[in-house]
Amino acid sequence: MKSLFLFAVGSILSLALPVTSASASSPAPKESEVVVGVVDAFIPSGFDSESEAYVVANGLFPNGCYRWKRAEVKHDWANKVHEIRSIAGVNEGMCIMVLVPFTQSITVGKLGTGEHKLRFVDGNGNYMEKALVIE
Repeated sequence: MKSLFLFAVGSILSLALPVTSASASSPAPKESEVVVGVVDAFIPSGFDSESEAYVVANGLFPNGCYRWKRAEVKHDWANKVHEIRSIAGVNEGMCIMVLVPFTQSITVGKLGTGEHKLRFVDGNGNYMEKALVIE
């Protein structure tokens, strides 16, 4: 009788485990990418035409679902204008609803000598402009 009981319990558990593990796993939340604005940027000095120029940008994500992904830099070499867009990944789902600060170093690349305009573009096409002098 005891072995029959153990066999029955084992059979029920073996059938129940695959069902519970499949139903317990939920799909990963979807992530989309958005352009986020930069509040301020620190532009270091002392770069020459042989060094990789970089800037340090900081801003605020609107909530905890945002995560820094990357920066996209578009160069207009003729006019020495460089547009920088900060890209964040946004997860769907429950988020903490507080402003989340971010600070990121962004590589602009090797630039020619002279004064360059750096435009930090937000999602609406508005931008903040800073100057970078390459010696």
